[in-house]
Amino acid sequence: MGKGNRWQRRQAADPYVAEARRAGYRSRAAFKLIQLDDRDRFLGPGAVVVDLGAAPGGWTQVAVERVGASGRVVGIDLLPMDPVSGSTLLEADFAADEGLEALRREIDGGEVDAVLSDMAPELSGIKVADQARAMELCELALELAREVLRPGGTLVMKAFQGEGFEELLRALRAEFRSVAARKPDASRGESSEQYLVARGFLGN
Repeated sequence: MGKGNRWQRRQAADPYVAEARRAGYRSRAAFKLIQLDDRDRFLGPGAVVVDLGAAPGGWTQVAVERVGASGRVVGIDLLPMDPVSGSTLLEADFAADEGLEALRREIDGGEVDAVLSDMAPELSGIKVADQARAMELCELALELAREVLRPGGTLVMKAFQGEGFEELLRALRAEFRSVAARKPDASRGESSEQYLVARGFLGN
């Protein structure tokens, strides 16, 4: 059986894929954010949220629902995205100067309550290289959080267990009051992904 057929069979058997379609979410990953927020409560009404690597928009949709009309959600991704009502979407690379500047302009000097990152690298199949790239994305998310989070704010990001994971945990614990590693039920069992929920940013 080819890789394409295996993927199709897995998708067809995945209850979160069917539930995402029913609920109108663009990806099954929406349920990861729902489950994380149900547990840790970081997306309150009126919150200002930045969603890194937002495409195709599942996390953005959930964030918009949870912050409500009084909140604000800004998503950014290299890939084009269909609009998500109630959000501002930027087609740019936040890791590049021009993308970061676009994000800064959109925030307009204000502080945000939560930075979200469900980013993962394009997999090469070379485990060491893929892990290094995944850790680089986490470090970029942390750098942005240092710049834009208000004191007390939250950083939520996907990380993969392996080289650099413990060092990342130590860096987060130095800058946030609490750091928890979560694996939502919606994460596939075979995946090494963890979601790090860092709450209570201590500020610069």
